[in-house]
Amino acid sequence: GNWHNSADCTPIILAKSCHDLDIIKWMLDSSCTHIQAFGELSWFRQENAPEGSTARCTDGCAVEGTCPYSALKVYYRDRTYLHHFDLPKEESRQGEVIMDYLRNSNYGRCVYRMDNDQADHYVCNMLFEKGVTASFNMEAFTSYHGRRTRVMGSMGDIVGDMTKFTWVDFRTGESHVWEQSSDGHGGGDWRLVSDWIQAVGHQDASLLTSTIAASIESHVMGFKAEESRKEKGVKEVRV
Repeated sequence: GNWHNSADCTPIILAKSCHDLDIIKWMLDSSCTHIQAFGELSWFRQENAPEGSTARCTDGCAVEGTCPYSALKVYYRDRTYLHHFDLPKEESRQGEVIMDYLRNSNYGRCVYRMDNDQADHYVCNMLFEKGVTASFNMEAFTSYHGRRTRVMGSMGDIVGDMTKFTWVDFRTGESHVWEQSSDGHGGGDWRLVSDWIQAVGHQDASLLTSTIAASIESHVMGFKAEESRKEKGVKEVRV
């Protein structure tokens, strides 16, 4: 896609996971002091391209029908992740437009043969104030998509994804389930806009769930994580 080359956008930890660092910082409500990351581009490389593959999935690739990363399979046949494309409302015209994107944009290029330099697996460990620790994994190789979260506390834990969370109380053993039908970014898009409208309408910044200062700090964490990944060392985070 559009984030395959760090020189054209940002390191993958920021391009696709600045949200996650934002959420971790927001939940802990404290500053990250040190960060350490590992990861590299291990699989989606030219030397791993299957024999008979082509520069684009639409170029008559000999293995397109069996490749799990086929753009034709993902976008055209299965019609998934279509939010990447500006499609007409008439479904009868969508197939033609999708094929045009696959023939002419980054979304149709072979994942092995394109100029990708982003890590396909990324592990990040963080130390926050008061000794709180957090870890984050970003993986290309899963059977599911979205975010999985586990919060471990002294009196209970919370486990969930983008639509369902389960809280277990260690003292009673009782489980409590919270569910929601998810919109964009797990419903976060609407709530961020709602917060902003309320804050502007009432001229009261305290109505904001999070602040631009917190987002800047989480971006600094991302840049420091990338430094750590490249240099293989623990990095101090200062804002």
